[in-house]
Amino acid sequence: MSMDTNTDTDVDSGYADGFGHVSRTVGTIFRYVLLAATLFGLVVLTILLIYVLNDAIQPTTADSGWLLTFFVTFVLPTIIVGSYLYWRNVDAFKFGATVVGLFVVALMFASGFAMIFIDIVPPLMWFAYSIAIAVPTALVIGIERFDRRVPFLTRLGMTAGLFYFSLFGLPGPVGSELGISQVIPSIATFVQEFPLVFTDWLMITLTLGLAVAVIVERYAVQIGEERTKLVAGGLALGAVIVAAFIGPQIGIDPLPATVLASVAVVPIGAYVVGSAITRPQDRIGLLLTAVIFGGVLLGAFVVEFAGFAGPQSWVDWQFLTSPHSGTAEDAGLYQAIGGSILLMVTVVVLSFPLGVGAAIYLEEYAPDNRFTRIIDVNISNLAGVPSVVYGLLGLGIFVTYLGQPPGTVLIGGATLSLLILPIIIISAREAIRSVPNEMRQASYGMGATRGQTVRNVVLPRAFPGILTGTILALGRAIGETAPLIMIGAPNVVFSLPTELSSKVSAMPLQVYAWASYFASEPFYQKAVPAGVVVLVAVLLAMNSIAILLRNRYQREN
Repeated sequence: MSMDTNTDTDVDSGYADGFGHVSRTVGTIFRYVLLAATLFGLVVLTILLIYVLNDAIQPTTADSGWLLTFFVTFVLPTIIVGSYLYWRNVDAFKFGATVVGLFVVALMFASGFAMIFIDIVPPLMWFAYSIAIAVPTALVIGIERFDRRVPFLTRLGMTAGLFYFSLFGLPGPVGSELGISQVIPSIATFVQEFPLVFTDWLMITLTLGLAVAVIVERYAVQIGEERTKLVAGGLALGAVIVAAFIGPQIGIDPLPATVLASVAVVPIGAYVVGSAITRPQDRIGLLLTAVIFGGVLLGAFVVEFAGFAGPQSWVDWQFLTSPHSGTAEDAGLYQAIGGSILLMVTVVVLSFPLGVGAAIYLEEYAPDNRFTRIIDVNISNLAGVPSVVYGLLGLGIFVTYLGQPPGTVLIGGATLSLLILPIIIISAREAIRSVPNEMRQASYGMGATRGQTVRNVVLPRAFPGILTGTILALGRAIGETAPLIMIGAPNVVFSLPTELSSKVSAMPLQVYAWASYFASEPFYQKAVPAGVVVLVAVLLAMNSIAILLRNRYQREN
């Protein structure tokens, strides 16, 4: 490219071949126009969220003493300490803020897990199937370590047989189709019928708590504390057990206390300790964490002691744990929250393996021909298809053609899986494509096959990006209403679904019902804003996890 004017920095404009007239002033104006457009969008969105939050939480209804107390104990110290840390050590400030955000998000997801074990999946069933999965998994790992020369097809058949027997017994569903009665019960059935039954919290501890302890142990090894890995795992398991006894003292039953400790308290505690060991220069950031949590607890104690009334918020414990009602004052979101959780679990099980598998094939195995290029174009087009079209597709395939009952957990999850499947494929392909080709060539140079290279080199490197794209796709699925309406999901349910064939509602569908079928001034001012706030909070929590994974992946690179 040549310029017909000199290149001195004082020159404001010139002419460039292929670009025409070049002007710095025009570029500056264009930059500020983009900035103004961005700020306008952020301001409008912020005003909308504040408007909804004001209707849902109603902060102006609180006593002035309540507002002043939390300003003195929480807001003011947080601003002072946060400003000091941001000025002295930005990384420490980010560390302290990250701990607070992680704990809040983990507490939200832990509450969802507790809901599952309390009202949807009995702990005994969870315990039985956990053992039924753990036994064949341990056998397969043991066999592979004992003799690595076992042919792949033999190992695959043996794995399928062990899992089939453990989960279904003999002859299982195949025998039922052939009219053969059950001869040997499955391990899951044997455990559920065993006369010795543990308490609910102990079964959760032996499965979920033990799994968390193993993860903490591996985390200790990862940060270089291999000598204390057993101590770290033992402390993690002990903390889960202790939570079952401390929970009743603060008004929490042993079962949810165990779940909260396993999903929120122990993992975040391990992260704090590990980060404090590996990043000693950022330990001061925990001061911000202590000020935030300490200020909230101190403010709650003072207002309780002084008798100050808080805001008359519609987002309260009664709203989160109550079923739907014909009156806005008594309406709750509990069944819709449980339905959304089950739908997302179904979506993950159906879409994640298919999406990642398709991405691996298209990037690592598929030839570059016309057929593959047609598939690429169709996947990109499907990612932009309106969600209502996927609802019609689910209705036509699953309900009309396959004859399945409409509006169930399985049909809703399958329809939403179709919706986000193109997004998962595209994001997974981008993550796989970002792995440097030199790493593949180095693996091939050491004698590895393509399958070994994909499994041991490509996927570990691409997994954070794959997981980030999947979480963002789930964030879209959890907020969809049109596909669920198309497949006949009920707007209102009064009981939680307990199996895949149960009718299910969801949070956006419940909010839609309040805004349409129960349209009235009380619902518009109370239930609808409260439901929107809960849904937005869940979306922000899911997106924050995706952002955290992306940032960590970028730091590792």
